[in-house]
Amino acid sequence: MKLVIIEPLGVEEKRLLDLAKEKLQDRVEIVYYNTRVTDTETLVERAKDADILAFSNLPFKKEVLEHCSNLKLISVAFTGVDHVAMDYCKEKGIMVCNCAGYSNTAVSELVFGLALSLYRNIIPCNEVVRQEKDKTGLVGLELEGKKFGVIGFGAIGSRTAMLAKAFGCEVYGYNRSPKQMDGVTMTDMDTILKECDIVSLHVPLNDSTRGLISADKLALMKPNAILINTARGPVVDSQALADALTAGRIAGAAVDVFETEPPIATSHPLLNCPNLIATPHVAFATEEALYKRAIIVFDNIVKYLDGCPQNVM
Repeated sequence: MKLVIIEPLGVEEKRLLDLAKEKLQDRVEIVYYNTRVTDTETLVERAKDADILAFSNLPFKKEVLEHCSNLKLISVAFTGVDHVAMDYCKEKGIMVCNCAGYSNTAVSELVFGLALSLYRNIIPCNEVVRQEKDKTGLVGLELEGKKFGVIGFGAIGSRTAMLAKAFGCEVYGYNRSPKQMDGVTMTDMDTILKECDIVSLHVPLNDSTRGLISADKLALMKPNAILINTARGPVVDSQALADALTAGRIAGAAVDVFETEPPIATSHPLLNCPNLIATPHVAFATEEALYKRAIIVFDNIVKYLDGCPQNVM
């Protein structure tokens, strides 16, 4: 069988290939590409003979997959698989596995980096120091005692709630299916939006969550509330959020994800409104998380070869 690692997976090449060989031994032929490309023609050329593919959040459409006649497994080095033509994979019997859990720590920790940046005015503080100014107008807020709402109570949402408790927040959670955590008040989404000072999103992107945070939902939030999105960009109506920030209807927002992968055009509405921190989809991107991810990628392949696949989507 031929495994094609079609793009770098965020781990230094030798370390990645050593890990692959350790995990897979001589069970597959490994082909590795150390550049990331997005054009259909090159992707087809790289993938067409593969039995197994590994890639991260690289968009993989039907136009590429239909040329991969040998393909049996895709080990996606990512949690979400909305960038893969899943309907086509199901139609053709191509198994898709993800890397659930690799970024739980990384994403949840960034949530608090963003929250603290907004609450303590860290970016403006850095700017005024360099302009020979003082803290005038930059007195911040504490997390302790604030109502912290987590929308989406999977592994990352649960860890975010745990960290919020450690900061001394009063924590609320919402999940479509019943979940419980000691010290967390589980409630409905509208209650979280109405009552919480900080709202952090941790839902997957699917038909039911696309546009979940609409203008109507944003209108429920308190004027002093902040919104943090480290989930998926289309979960939030970007124009509605930009309008709410510009009008001062909410106090701030931090966004790590957009409708498309960065780079993001400077004309994007969120990049032209006040009190917004934007990061280029880095929540998952720590050295530790990327190596954990690589381990899961190859473990998925080993489990498939052993006849007991894991993390099947």
